[in-house]
Amino acid sequence: MASSQLVVVCLFVASAVTVTMNGGAQAQPIVPAIISFGDSTVDVGNNNYLPGAVFKADYAPYGQGFARHKATGRFSDGKIVTDITAETLGFESYAPPYLSPQASGKNLFTGANFASAASSYYDDTAAMYDAITLTQQLKYYKEYQSKLAAVAGRARARAILGDALYVVSTGTGDFLQNYYHNASLSRRYDVDQYTDLLVGIFSGFANELYRLGARRIGVTSMPPLGCLPASIRLYGDGKGACVPRLNRDAETFNAKLNPPSGRSSGGTPTSSSPSSTSTRPSANSHKTPRLTASPTLEGRAAGRGRPRRGCTSATRRRPGRAGTPAATCSSTPSTRLRLPTSSSRSPRSTRASSWSPS
Repeated sequence: MASSQLVVVCLFVASAVTVTMNGGAQAQPIVPAIISFGDSTVDVGNNNYLPGAVFKADYAPYGQGFARHKATGRFSDGKIVTDITAETLGFESYAPPYLSPQASGKNLFTGANFASAASSYYDDTAAMYDAITLTQQLKYYKEYQSKLAAVAGRARARAILGDALYVVSTGTGDFLQNYYHNASLSRRYDVDQYTDLLVGIFSGFANELYRLGARRIGVTSMPPLGCLPASIRLYGDGKGACVPRLNRDAETFNAKLNPPSGRSSGGTPTSSSPSSTSTRPSANSHKTPRLTASPTLEGRAAGRGRPRRGCTSATRRRPGRAGTPAATCSSTPSTRLRLPTSSSRSPRSTRASSWSPS
């Protein structure tokens, strides 16, 4: 039945979202709220409120191209994908970082952001960098539900949460910041087993979100890990080329997250119809970013050490030492995402796979 359907839409890390409308001006946002979970790709400032967090983006050049030209905690010199998504869907403001004072009162109506740089599917990865684990992000979401109900009333809060767009963007840290240099972990799991573990964690996370009322969940596929600048530097052959074996690991994960049957190996439904899942353009973007970056995301040419708009460049800072780059994303192509129009918000109207919770 439509009332028991969960719609999962595969998005890209740092991709532009284009909404297919039936024409005419958009008076109201297509969805009432955007609720985000994940890592630095969608963190809008939560790590600023974590005293022990290893990765923070509260200093220049972060924020140069953003409002008031100041760092906000976003790992970009401008907007990130959730900002662009919000604008495209008709929002006039962005959901605040949940740990900030702004996440209160009527600001809760448009959603909340629970993401934390260096977080990932596997909680142990986040714990290594004092980031907010995915488990803790879900606990914060439950807390948010109660706060929203107190402000909006239970009926309105239930409607907002049921029609909201949920974005989950994480996973690269599980490989680049953990598996590839954690001998104990790589001995315990081979790549096939490890990707099963990660997809299983996402499946459980999606099931719990469904139980809590979520009906539209977007999850990012893994980018070509071997073509990220940090990967080329740490695991490459010194010639500036992508690392094929790391790209194969990403492909293994993506195949399990979004198989042809439309259901992940962990039982979580995924969709192939609303969006493309090709990651080929990203494989060349480390060499020619201007040829592959979306015009919406591409900013002016950045100076040395400056993150490009739409990309993340988490930096670990230590007294007396230059920052070392953590997982860094390169520009990725735009993705077309079909969402229900304001006149048809039911999950029944979206072209996506549906599933009943296990």
